[in-house]
Amino acid sequence: MTATLVTPHPKLRSLDIRPYDRDGQPYLLLRDPTLVTEKTLLIPQPLAMVLAFFDGRRDAAQLATTFTRHYGLQLPVELVQELIAALDDALMVENARAAQARQETLAAFRSAPYRKPALAGLSYPATADALWPFLQAYLESAAHITPRPVDWAGHVGLLSPHIDYQRGGAVYAQVWKRAAQAAQEADLVVIFGTDHYGSDPFTLTRQQYATPYGPLPTAQPVVDALAATLGEAAAFAGELRHRGEHSLELIAVWLHHMRAGQPVEVVPILVGGLHHHIHNTTTPAHDPLLHQVLTTIQERAQGRRLLIVASGDMAHVGPAFGGAPLDDAGRTTLRAADDELIELMRAGNAEGFFAAIKKVRDANNVCGTVPIYLTLRALEAVHGETLGYAICPADEQNTSVVTVCGMLFT
Repeated sequence: MTATLVTPHPKLRSLDIRPYDRDGQPYLLLRDPTLVTEKTLLIPQPLAMVLAFFDGRRDAAQLATTFTRHYGLQLPVELVQELIAALDDALMVENARAAQARQETLAAFRSAPYRKPALAGLSYPATADALWPFLQAYLESAAHITPRPVDWAGHVGLLSPHIDYQRGGAVYAQVWKRAAQAAQEADLVVIFGTDHYGSDPFTLTRQQYATPYGPLPTAQPVVDALAATLGEAAAFAGELRHRGEHSLELIAVWLHHMRAGQPVEVVPILVGGLHHHIHNTTTPAHDPLLHQVLTTIQERAQGRRLLIVASGDMAHVGPAFGGAPLDDAGRTTLRAADDELIELMRAGNAEGFFAAIKKVRDANNVCGTVPIYLTLRALEAVHGETLGYAICPADEQNTSVVTVCGMLFT
């Protein structure tokens, strides 16, 4: 590595950082959720603690000094320099090289005929011939569920998990089988998907999402109207997060399957957190940007059969998510908290749903807070029908879990 490649005052890019165990030793695994770089880095956990100070204001010597002052551990400057060089080489720090790579990646993404499925061949079969029986098997296991007739006098919504199919398949099947007629008859589908790696309120794309059945066309006039509402720069600032984000892709696959491979216009929207409302005295009910976005969607959906999908899981608790191990008593408490949220969703009570999460400062890390809240707000007066609930393991010790639920709103 030549010195010219090293960023003197490194600022870490927005990365996917998660714990990783190798041979019993703790590491942090770093990867780029926008896939500007496909490189990954494994950093020993004690050394990785210095990353908290990669804010663009400190050089290697200052980083080492700050680390020692905070943790009381000596950190050789040479080791920090090696870390900066590795991060620089992997395009994981903000600099001209990373910015250029981002622009090139964004141009390639936008000029491609469609967004390539990121999880095809990994989380589900990559070909239509293999995908069809794979998903049909889940639907056949939900033999007690029948499709619900739809009255298109109002809009229709549903809550679907976005956990992997292997763990959440039974819940996916129940909600999508019940919503089969809505999925088949809709001529416009808005999907609110959790943005796992960004905090922007709304992130759009004009690119088409593809599944093994083919591309789902993006409703360009709706996206254009939303971009005008948000401002072009803000609407697409994090567009590259669409490339690797699973929360929209896993919904698109089920939607396309329920339509037997027939396309429908889709508006794929990644939504960031509402934590600024959770941790202060404000409420999203009076957030003008949310109101403007929902009003734009309603105006553009006039005269159309609109289906709104909230792509969201529920609680994420246990050591895998930075919490204490979950025991039997903890599971009972967790189920009671989920039941409270489910009842509020069933009642179509958007503000009560958010207030319940705010009351505990999102202690259970509800991944679908924003998609669910926006869907309830957009649909206004609705009734929810619960369709499946599961507590899914999230670590080998079964002390961490993700909970998921399905619901149809009419």
